[in-house]
Amino acid sequence: MTFRTDYDLAGAARIGAAIGAVLAPGDVVLLSGDLGTGKTTLARAMLKARGLAGEAPSPTFAIVQPYAPPEVDLPIAHVDLYRIEAEDELIELGLDDYLHDGALLIEWPERLGAEGWPGALHLSISGQGDARVLTAAVPTSWGGRWPLR
Repeated sequence: MTFRTDYDLAGAARIGAAIGAVLAPGDVVLLSGDLGTGKTTLARAMLKARGLAGEAPSPTFAIVQPYAPPEVDLPIAHVDLYRIEAEDELIELGLDDYLHDGALLIEWPERLGAEGWPGALHLSISGQGDARVLTAAVPTSWGGRWPLR
């Protein structure tokens, strides 16, 4: 299923909260878009929906920023692949390990290579400021959980 919606910056909080609320262990959410389109804003709203009290830092320099209970109610790793230059660097990150009991939020999924991450929810963001567009490729594994209509 493909879902598309126009939204503004305030809408990003609503969209991220709705998606974050239905995240389950094993979920991978891919966040694509140019610099400044709001990938981190959506990820922060998802983390807030899972109980994160403070503002999540951008994982640009850390690459992987893990969150675990009691900070959140579902273990989540927020990943920013912007600085990844080769696919073999991904192995060192051990991203699969986070999926045993948690979820992944991955910015810059284009760095995953040609195969990407099969079965992931792919959110593509375009635009700037109050004129943004979200296009979601919703996998069948999300079934009736997709919260946006």
